[in-house]
Amino acid sequence: MQRLSRLRIPLKTHSETVRGFVKSAAMGDKKGSGSRVLNIDNMNPNVKVMEYAVRGPLVIRAGQIEEELQKGTSKKLFNQVIRANIGDCHAVGQTPLPFLRQVVAGAAYPDMLDKMNMPLDVRDRVNRILDGCRGHSIGSYTDSVGIDNIRKDVASYISKRDGGIASNHTDIFLCGGASDGIKSILKLLMTEEPGRQAGVMIPIPQYPLYTATIAEYNAFPVPYYLDEANKWALDVPDLERAVKENASKCDLRAIVVINPGNPTGQVLSKQNIEDVIKFAKKNHLFILADEVYQHNIYAKGSEFHSFKKVLNSMGPEYAGMELASFMSTSKGYMGECGFRGGYCEAVNLDPDVRAMLLKFLSAKLCPNVPGQCAIEVVVNPPKQGEPSYDLFMQDKNKVLGDLATKAKMTTQILNSIDGITCNEVMGAMYAFPKITIPQKAIDQAKTKGMQPDAFFCFELLEETGICVVPGSGFGQREGTFHFRTTILPPVDQIKMMLDKLKEFYAAFVHKYK
Repeated sequence: MQRLSRLRIPLKTHSETVRGFVKSAAMGDKKGSGSRVLNIDNMNPNVKVMEYAVRGPLVIRAGQIEEELQKGTSKKLFNQVIRANIGDCHAVGQTPLPFLRQVVAGAAYPDMLDKMNMPLDVRDRVNRILDGCRGHSIGSYTDSVGIDNIRKDVASYISKRDGGIASNHTDIFLCGGASDGIKSILKLLMTEEPGRQAGVMIPIPQYPLYTATIAEYNAFPVPYYLDEANKWALDVPDLERAVKENASKCDLRAIVVINPGNPTGQVLSKQNIEDVIKFAKKNHLFILADEVYQHNIYAKGSEFHSFKKVLNSMGPEYAGMELASFMSTSKGYMGECGFRGGYCEAVNLDPDVRAMLLKFLSAKLCPNVPGQCAIEVVVNPPKQGEPSYDLFMQDKNKVLGDLATKAKMTTQILNSIDGITCNEVMGAMYAFPKITIPQKAIDQAKTKGMQPDAFFCFELLEETGICVVPGSGFGQREGTFHFRTTILPPVDQIKMMLDKLKEFYAAFVHKYK
């Protein structure tokens, strides 16, 4: 069993620069520290073991280099840092969709609808939002599960997406991005039974939110390995292996599936999803389907199949299974990370559990209201014949078309590098190539107390300004090394970035051969 401690990168394993940063932060003002109620020794231990690779030490160093470049104190051979470490679309140049911004702005300041002569379909969405707000203002608290009109529009969106399968708005709650919804459902699954932590099956590689949350909640991570040799598909024999090895160590309660995949960029086939659903039923598991990249499908022949749609196609034996699926405004073609808008649809919950979920959500008062406005646009976009439709579709298709071009380019260039292999970027916003690291570099990394792929990524950053995330931050099979890069920078910049990566890797291999 690969426990959580092996799935994260301890801060102490990174560069001297980061060690210095952490040391200075920890030292702080020592005056009177002995009289403080809270210190590093008595604080919540679950928080201390949390790690979040995509905002880890490499990103700290990238920020320092950017500051050095701005001040002119850097002696680097590059003039900018390329942040390919996180799926933050607008941060790397994606243009906001006018319709979405008009609706959110109009909801925040309705007077501008007339002053700026906003289109009728913008006014329609704004009025629908405000009609669900107390005092006709998004400055008021909404219901703890979100604005009712928006929840109804989410249900309509899901039903249309899934070919007419019914969706009930009472199964939907709005949340601060998908992450907030995921954490809410995971919290329901925790157990306080002594010696029996809640076991959550997570894919390896995985998005670090899951290991971080599992650590925070003192749960038990049960890793299963995606099949790199088969386009990162879920491998049922390995799922069975994970259960066999860990069932006696925890109260196994749930399985997390990310589709399309992060960090791997795969898109699961319908058959693969059916196999996973059968596995979950056999092992009495709650399914968490992270489907935030459902609009991001690029590979020829690939198609997004929601877990709910597949589950409902498998007959009454499976139709009653517990499933929570998640969507966000942060990805897709919108890329509106900062609004923190999202939703969760949780179906087939026990009525008493549903009541406890509502009670838990009510303690958080309500989701971020501008984020709710943004998710309204995602699920209720302009319709054909409405004044904003043509421009909206043009912008949407441009974003997704560029991403498809960059996915293909990234796959091709990475696979052209001797010593690097990469599965096709079928969807999402990332590539997760496998890299060969010379033994001399592995040995050098050990002397610095670093993972070999972290050592590689730090050298890449220092020499080229390219900031990616080491595969050890996501988990990987023993003896393999990877890194995750986004495909988000503009087409010309990502071509330049990949060419620089190719040149750097050749020099790196030569240096440590």
